[in-house]
Amino acid sequence: MEGASTSRSSSKRAVTGREAPIHSLGSDILCSVFSLLNHFDLVRCSAVCHSWNKTIYTSSLMRDMYHKMNPLIKKNSLAVPSQSSMKRYLEELAMEQHELALSTGSAQVFQWKAHPIRTTLCRMNRGFILTGGDKVLRLWSAQTCKYMDEFHVPTGSSVIDYDFDENKIVGLTASQVCIWRRHGQRSIVQSQKGLFAHGLCMSYADPEVVIGCEDGRARVFDMYSRSCSRIIRLQSGPLSCLTITQDQLIAGGSTFGSVAIADITSGERLALLKSSFSPTGMKCLSFNAQSYLLFAGSTSGYAHCWDLRTLKPLWEKRVSPNVIYSTHHMFKETSILAVGGLDGILRILDQSTGEILKSYIVDPRGSQSNSSKLQNQNIEKKQAVSLDEDLRVDVIPRNSRPSITCLAVGMKKVVTTHVGNFVRLWKFNQ
Repeated sequence: MEGASTSRSSSKRAVTGREAPIHSLGSDILCSVFSLLNHFDLVRCSAVCHSWNKTIYTSSLMRDMYHKMNPLIKKNSLAVPSQSSMKRYLEELAMEQHELALSTGSAQVFQWKAHPIRTTLCRMNRGFILTGGDKVLRLWSAQTCKYMDEFHVPTGSSVIDYDFDENKIVGLTASQVCIWRRHGQRSIVQSQKGLFAHGLCMSYADPEVVIGCEDGRARVFDMYSRSCSRIIRLQSGPLSCLTITQDQLIAGGSTFGSVAIADITSGERLALLKSSFSPTGMKCLSFNAQSYLLFAGSTSGYAHCWDLRTLKPLWEKRVSPNVIYSTHHMFKETSILAVGGLDGILRILDQSTGEILKSYIVDPRGSQSNSSKLQNQNIEKKQAVSLDEDLRVDVIPRNSRPSITCLAVGMKKVVTTHVGNFVRLWKFNQ
């Protein structure tokens, strides 16, 4: 145990040592480095941290990139768009390539065992992957798959749900909210016991965490006062999934097959969205702030989409013969939706229609193994294969498609967790 602890401490010191020089570089040096990148990598770098984002978008990098991609436009031409227009142009171009890669490309898959006991959850943000499912959350590089750090639950309870950003991790156990600071002096904030019982899911938007509970109520927890500020009745049964919109709406899914929409501020329930088909339990929710569409995955294999502006269904498609455990898309992505569940197939859907654009599994015909000295991590390199549209799922051997328990989408990447206690990072190419 002492050796393992020392190894983890050394790993953390090594990571910290690598991070410090990067953040200490001046804007001139960063601009020199960034000027060597293409537009896709430049947009990716702008999402790493606030300081890089500021350097990229307040310098001439975007304007220079625009001229490089449009050589016929003179630098003094009045036709050159503003800095904000160029930012939007390059972001849209990068997003278009991302969507093409996931819907028409091929993928290399990197697989490793992330936790010794259980790995059922994953999130991806700003170049990092956070995995969980037991009493520890582990941070990995989305570029190299290497172990970066870990965060322990002080009470020894299992983490039920969580999310993270550049500065903190917000996690939920059955009876407490835990908040870890990612940088600087390590600290953790815990809610008082007894504020809620049997928490099942959560979503947060500073400064509030909304906890979905077994009694059908959502508890609104203030991260700064560490108190429960509101209790909102959403469903008559357990809340199985939860998400918050940017304008203070809560969407809460139920095992009874409906999604309740409520206002956080007033606590008023505004609508109850249901499937047009037979009753089906809702397992996951994801909200698109750009298009104002709400997506859900259900126990019967249906993917659902509602327009929250009209509170009406846009489409409902049965995309899987079994339960869908997870749906996700990038923040500014309006074209594709990644879906995974019990049948172990990674599906890419059209957000507007629900049409299946591509279905993937990992090629079972062998892999390359690459061992990392850090944490004795063994990473297997595999190849994804695209399935024919008319191929029946039941003819694919079960061991070739282990169930997907959770997924998260990044730029030209999808991370998945699986039954069998391992993680896969899918890197797509056009």
